[in-house]
Amino acid sequence: MKEHKTEFHLFTILEYDKEAEYLRNMHKKGWKLGSVAFPGFYRFDRCEPEDVVYQLDYNREKDADKDNYVQMFRDCGWEYLFDYVQYSYFRKRAAEMENEEGIFCDEESRRDMLQRIFRGRIIYLLLIFFCVLLPVSFKVTAEEDAPVAIFCGGCLLVYMVLLIHCGWRFLQMRKARKD
Repeated sequence: MKEHKTEFHLFTILEYDKEAEYLRNMHKKGWKLGSVAFPGFYRFDRCEPEDVVYQLDYNREKDADKDNYVQMFRDCGWEYLFDYVQYSYFRKRAAEMENEEGIFCDEESRRDMLQRIFRGRIIYLLLIFFCVLLPVSFKVTAEEDAPVAIFCGGCLLVYMVLLIHCGWRFLQMRKARKD
């Protein structure tokens, strides 16, 4: 019987809640999270099936006071796992939780995390789009190099779809947090 397995699954930067649910379901099936590797490879270790809640926190400044940051969550019963692309991974047995407990205790802290994600990721995606991808695409198209233009156009289209998806998701989450 295998003791480890790796699965491929992609989540956008704003789908941390879906990623946490995916990890919870894997743990219920007897596979606890071991590590994450780019792009979207999850390594799981065999364990006893159990209902364990996973939570992710986006924290770019975590290195400044890492010990206090991790201890704050430990004091609330959360097990710190690791950091991956500025997200910190935590887990806690569902049986030890009180109601719908999470690492965010109120709507203000949830909104704060969304703002950190926006400032830390989406603004940079927009800059890359407008300062790099769009000008390169115009230049290649102007040179009439058909295969390269088609490739750049395809990359630009994929990037635009992902950018629109992330922006739409961000607006939906922001609106839901205000209600």
